[in-house]
Amino acid sequence: MRYRTDARKAVAAAACAALLVVAGCAVPPQGGPGCPCVPAKPPPSAARYEPAEVRDLPDWSLSPAAASLRAFVAGCAHIAADSVLLPSCDAARGLPAGDDEAARRFFETAFAAYAVVAPDGTRDGLVTGYYEPVLAGSRTRSERYSQPIYGVPDDLVVVDLAGQYPELRGMRLRGRLNGRRLEPYYSRGQIDAGDNGFHAPVIAWVADPVELFFLQVQGSGQIQLDTGERIRVGYADQNGHPYRSLGRHLVDSGELSLDQASMQGIKAWAAANPERLRAALDYNASYVFFRELPAAQGPIGAQGVPLEPGYSVAIDPTYVPLGAPLYVATTYPLSPDPLERVVMAQDTGGAIRGAVRADLYWGSGPEAGTVAGRMRQPVRLWILWPRGATLPRPLP
Repeated sequence: MRYRTDARKAVAAAACAALLVVAGCAVPPQGGPGCPCVPAKPPPSAARYEPAEVRDLPDWSLSPAAASLRAFVAGCAHIAADSVLLPSCDAARGLPAGDDEAARRFFETAFAAYAVVAPDGTRDGLVTGYYEPVLAGSRTRSERYSQPIYGVPDDLVVVDLAGQYPELRGMRLRGRLNGRRLEPYYSRGQIDAGDNGFHAPVIAWVADPVELFFLQVQGSGQIQLDTGERIRVGYADQNGHPYRSLGRHLVDSGELSLDQASMQGIKAWAAANPERLRAALDYNASYVFFRELPAAQGPIGAQGVPLEPGYSVAIDPTYVPLGAPLYVATTYPLSPDPLERVVMAQDTGGAIRGAVRADLYWGSGPEAGTVAGRMRQPVRLWILWPRGATLPRPLP
């Protein structure tokens, strides 16, 4: 019993340390209960939503609303019973499929529009793209297939900080127990070194460490096994280290120009610099663990919904609630052609941070990967929220 008590104290102490980092706390006094740290500086102002008319959204009358409605209805199965979105779900299910005009009228009458504005007042943000890669692999290790796709390790400890600190809602601390102390979990470099006690189940083996790296960045993918079977893997957990952009690292170190820092550009750099690849990959200490999913269903986002190509986005749930419809106004990759439509906030990602920030899902396979890898352009976002309902409150 004493060991369990001490372990809980260790977890609380580690949570306190995390709070010092993420909340900007001063050094806590000695001997105080719990986590008695106090803010060292005032929290930043929250993002806000500014009213707009749905019909006035950019090129609203030209948007492909029927496909947006299909994505919205698909997400309704995972809407909470007390959600303000539920009546809109009930109304949407009775509409004819494939009718853009009917779908457009539904969004106009059921929802009010609000521009998403960042805490600093910025309305222009960034949209990128992601996809589901398909990798060749095997259930058994071989000279060709030597890179493991790991499941969740048994010694990974996850602490939900909101249980003790409500102001840290949505934040989790990850680590491993060393005796009675909770320590940071193994980094990417330590996991790949493989000689320090790290153990985890292996779902499959693949050939290319760069493709495996991007599988982790995308968060889901398919593995075409050498037996002819195809399996799907999806995000299960993460090692607790913050995500750091490999592309940004290569730009900052002078290896790539900013316009070369696409997925294709990074892969080309890796092929030309195999002796420096491991050190570059290890710059991103974050490491993703997977779970095997039924191959028949599409990749599952954080909302629990199969993602819809072109109509599902990953967002920062600090500012935009999962399940919310969003109107995006941007352009296609490397093109002035407008891309404006209603999309659904159905996923999250370690690199997706900020109020006016989205990551658009493009589908599976190399063609989707080509488009997604090139997408990095300005965007404006509007949240669509049921008329008369209280708006969600974005956190600071």
